[in-house]
Amino acid sequence: MLQASDDVLWHAYDLAMLDLDGVVYVGPEAVPGAPQHLARTRDAGMALAYVTNNASRTPGDVAAHLRELGVEADADDVVTSAQAAARLLGERLPAGSAVFVIGGHGLEVALAERGLRPVKDRDAGPVAVVSGFARDLTWGTVIEGALLVREGLPWVASNTDRTVPTPHGPGPGNGMLVGVVAQFADRTPEVAGKPEPPLFAETLRRVGGERPIVVGDRIDTDIEGARRSGHDSLLVMTGVTGAAELAEVPPALRPSFVGADLGALAVRHDAPDVGHDGSVSVAGWTASVRDGAVRLCGEGDRHAWWQALAVAAWAHLDTSGSPVDVSQVVVPGSVADEDAPVDRKRGEA
Repeated sequence: MLQASDDVLWHAYDLAMLDLDGVVYVGPEAVPGAPQHLARTRDAGMALAYVTNNASRTPGDVAAHLRELGVEADADDVVTSAQAAARLLGERLPAGSAVFVIGGHGLEVALAERGLRPVKDRDAGPVAVVSGFARDLTWGTVIEGALLVREGLPWVASNTDRTVPTPHGPGPGNGMLVGVVAQFADRTPEVAGKPEPPLFAETLRRVGGERPIVVGDRIDTDIEGARRSGHDSLLVMTGVTGAAELAEVPPALRPSFVGADLGALAVRHDAPDVGHDGSVSVAGWTASVRDGAVRLCGEGDRHAWWQALAVAAWAHLDTSGSPVDVSQVVVPGSVADEDAPVDRKRGEA
């Protein structure tokens, strides 16, 4: 249920297609160690592409933010869903065509790059509609765009993310607005961003790479998108996916590899060893399920801990149909781990 890699991932693959929020940064701060892990990965010869569903910011804006966090990046290293959406339209429309934008600056720049003319006035003769998240979007623009969609103009959505991160927790994302327009117009858009393939295809066109791996923290966008696009994937446990969410992942959405953080690009991934009793051992850690709850014991690196947990949890899910209880597991290196009186060699509290 997890792949093995005889070589470290930064040698086994030539391009990492990296999600941003939850992988490189969380809110305004870098994920601990992420800038250092990325610098080592780049120095090892792996190309890095920062791939985001956020259509509101330009690649230059994203790159500037990354540099502020200590990550070496320029605009050519960033690929956005706005660029993927603009390509979908640019391949079908004559140069100079007007496209109505239910969105902001990121979409406008991407459309202009493809030789299209972004407009927010139906009298400008738009022949298509594109929608994406923008904090300053007015309801009047939504109404005008929705009417054009209902009239039958081609419609591309940058993404359908239901939430966006805010300092106060998740807020409504572009997917909520897409749902409003879709319900009003009784139409479904073509989607450019993750988990659909166009954004990954756009990344390969712009950055290159013959052996890419998708790196993300979300099952429903990053990992599902990798599966739909035929790419291997690395799930890192620094974002929205925790032990409980990991234990519930169905077979069709499971990643190729699991790691604690971006440091997983620098290690080999051993094949899990499944014992006759159903226990799962990976690089010093052993996970077993008793009475519906998973327990881990042993010693090893932080990546192998998550791998043993994942395989044991998925085996239980596949055989019982129910997620395993992970309420008693303590992640190595966490605050709970430091406070809990646990003998990890015996796995007893």
